[in-house]
Amino acid sequence: MSTTSALPRQPRRLGPRGTRWFDRGVAIALTGASVLVGVAAGAPEWALLGLLQCAPLWWRRRFPVAVYAAVAAASALQVLLVDMPLFSQLAYPVAVYAAARHATAVAGAVALGVGLVASVTAAWDWTSPYVDPADYPLEQVVSYATTIGVIVVAAWALGTLGRTRSAYVDALRAHAEQVARDAEQRAELAASDERARIAREMHDVVAHGLSVMVVQADGARYAAAKDPDVATAALGTIATTGRESLGEMRRLLGLLRSEETGTRPQPGLDDLAGLVEQARADGLPLRVHLPDPLPTVPTGTGLVVYRVLQEALTNVRRHAGPVREVEVVVDEEPGGLVVRVTDDGRGAAAGSADSGRPGGGLGLVGMRERVRAAGGTLVTGPRGGGGFEVVARVPV
Repeated sequence: MSTTSALPRQPRRLGPRGTRWFDRGVAIALTGASVLVGVAAGAPEWALLGLLQCAPLWWRRRFPVAVYAAVAAASALQVLLVDMPLFSQLAYPVAVYAAARHATAVAGAVALGVGLVASVTAAWDWTSPYVDPADYPLEQVVSYATTIGVIVVAAWALGTLGRTRSAYVDALRAHAEQVARDAEQRAELAASDERARIAREMHDVVAHGLSVMVVQADGARYAAAKDPDVATAALGTIATTGRESLGEMRRLLGLLRSEETGTRPQPGLDDLAGLVEQARADGLPLRVHLPDPLPTVPTGTGLVVYRVLQEALTNVRRHAGPVREVEVVVDEEPGGLVVRVTDDGRGAAAGSADSGRPGGGLGLVGMRERVRAAGGTLVTGPRGGGGFEVVARVPV
């Protein structure tokens, strides 16, 4: 069964054009009937009152307060001219309904109050010529006033209910539009965050892969003349690194096309040993301290730790210059993991995206955004006595 068929059928409603013709029809029908009754009875004052009381209903939706005032004034004139109810007085509850439905709550309350007073006045006016004051006319007045008052209250209640329902529907519609706008904004923010994440991933992959390839290419060029075997090994490392970087770039680009890429999962803590071995093969003098056994952490946390270490080693290759030792420490601490990478290279002379030094790129900025998104902190800067340090704390 389709979703559409399961929904309740909505009631049919008149459109703007339909409501205009409905108002005109009510006004024409009541006015015509009232005038015909007056003409048939040979009472021109009845026809005049019918015209004054019913004709304003033509504009009851556009000018509800003015229409009610006109109908109420014509009804008050009836007290002076005719001492009996007329057919045209059907216009009065219609005017009360219009004031309560299409005007404000205050206008509706005023119409209700005036209508209740008018019901007592009309009851007294209609019964006084026919009842002897000694025969307890109060009973007839109360009976007539109650009947007219119930009609007025019913018209006011229906109009008030229609106005409040319309306001409720408008509020629901405004809320739905706001929810749609919020959902669209959240989707745009999510897309922006995803683009930023992919940009960071692309930066880490390209920067790491190219730095390894440049170092190996330089080593192969220097060793080609003296030791071809070393050059061959270096070229093999370049090819392997290039293929791995190209594979990761394809996976990241696949994220832009579909949610299911069919490629290998993101790197994590289990890949740290391979990253360190590759850095050693590139010629970095590493002293490494990894937890044994590796802790079990969420996939996102493992990816952050891997990327921080990858970017830190890439920055050592690119900016530290000649180094005697690079220390890599990944350790557990209460509530998370700490990653510390220190070197004894150029230190303050190394370019930093945070300090704005020449040679600084997006590496440290990307690292800080990545760690901050995971709820952690990143501290980077030159060490006292020389060298540079990167310390990241990532909560688990």
